[in-house]
Amino acid sequence: MSAALPTSHFLDNARRPAFIVGALALALVVGLGVVWPAQFFRSYLIAFFAWLAVPLGCLALTMIHHLTGGAWGLALRRVARAAYRTLPLLGLFFLPLLLGMPELYPWARPEVVAHDVLLREKSAYLNVPFFAVRAGVYFVIWIVLAYILSRPADDEGTRRSRALSGPGLALFGLTVTFAAIDWAMSLEPLWFSSIYGAMIANGTMLAGLAFAVMLTLAFGQPTIPTDVLRDLGNLMLAFTMLWAYLAFSQLLLIWSANLPEEIPWYLRRLDHGWQWVALALLLLQFVVPFGLLLSRAIKRDPRKLALVAGLIFTMRFVDTWWTLAPAFAGESMAWSALDLAAIVGVGGLWLGVFLSTLPPEVPA
Repeated sequence: MSAALPTSHFLDNARRPAFIVGALALALVVGLGVVWPAQFFRSYLIAFFAWLAVPLGCLALTMIHHLTGGAWGLALRRVARAAYRTLPLLGLFFLPLLLGMPELYPWARPEVVAHDVLLREKSAYLNVPFFAVRAGVYFVIWIVLAYILSRPADDEGTRRSRALSGPGLALFGLTVTFAAIDWAMSLEPLWFSSIYGAMIANGTMLAGLAFAVMLTLAFGQPTIPTDVLRDLGNLMLAFTMLWAYLAFSQLLLIWSANLPEEIPWYLRRLDHGWQWVALALLLLQFVVPFGLLLSRAIKRDPRKLALVAGLIFTMRFVDTWWTLAPAFAGESMAWSALDLAAIVGVGGLWLGVFLSTLPPEVPA
C-alpha cells in the first residue's frame, strides 16, 4: 500500500513559508516579551504544550498500531513518523520555559512558598532542580522511543518495534501523566485531579490522530480504500468519545464533591466569559464531530473526513488554551495577541521541520 502524500513540489513550496512565518511570529513574541515577560512565558507555555501533543500523539498511535495491526496505521505511518521525529526540536523548545518558571509557577517563587504551608509540604517534589531533571527524563524517554520506532521497517525492525510498543505505551502513559502534572496542573499547585493525566494523554492522541488524518486525506490519493477511511473515522470517533467521557467524569466528580481545594479550578473556567469557550469545546470538539463521524457517507469521503479532522485539530488548541490560560487570568477572562502569535511562531517552525522530515513518497 502506498499513501502518496504531498509531492516534492508541494513540500518545497510549503516548507519555506512555514519557517519564515514561524520565525517572524516568534521574533515578534520574543520582542514583546522583553516588555511583558510574564505574558511571554504564559503564551509560550500554551503554544509549546499544544504543539507537543502532535508528535506525542503520533508516537502513541504508532505503538498502538504495532500492537494491533490494521491498514489504518499504514495509511498514517509516514505522517506519524515524520511528526514524532521532531521530538528533539520540542525538547529545545522547552528550554526557554526553564528561564520563566518564576513567572509561571507559584511554587518556583520562594517568597510565595515561605507563606504557604501546603506549598512547603509539596516542595520536595515541586522545586526547580527536580522539575528540570524530570523534564529531561521525559524527553529522553520520548526521543529514545521515537528513534527506535523510526528505524527501517524490515522484518527485524518490525519485530523490535512490536516488542518495544507494549512497554513503550506504559512509559508513554506514565511520562505524559507526570508531564501534565508538572507543566500544567502545577500552575495551580493547590488543585489536583486523578483524571487529569489520563485526559491530557488522551488529548495528545486525539491531536496526533486528527493531524495525521487531516494531512493524509487532504493531500493523499483519492483511492484510499473505503474500509481504511471507515477505520480512521471510527478511530477519531472513539478518541473523541473518550475525551468527552474523561472531561465529563472529572467535572462530575469535582462539582459533586464541591471541595474548596478542587472546585475553584472549574469556577474560574466556567465564569467571566470562559463559559463560552467551554460551550464551544462541548459543541465543536464533541457534539458536532460525534454527529458527523456517525455518518457513513462522511467516513467514505476523504475530503469531508479531512475537514472533520481539521475541526478536531483546531479545537485541541482551544482546549489547551482553556485549560491553561485561566490559571493566569484571575477573576476575568484574559486573552492576549501573544497567545496566537506564540502558537503561530512555534507551529511555523515545527511545521517547517516536520515538512523537512516528511519524504514525498515512500512505499508503506
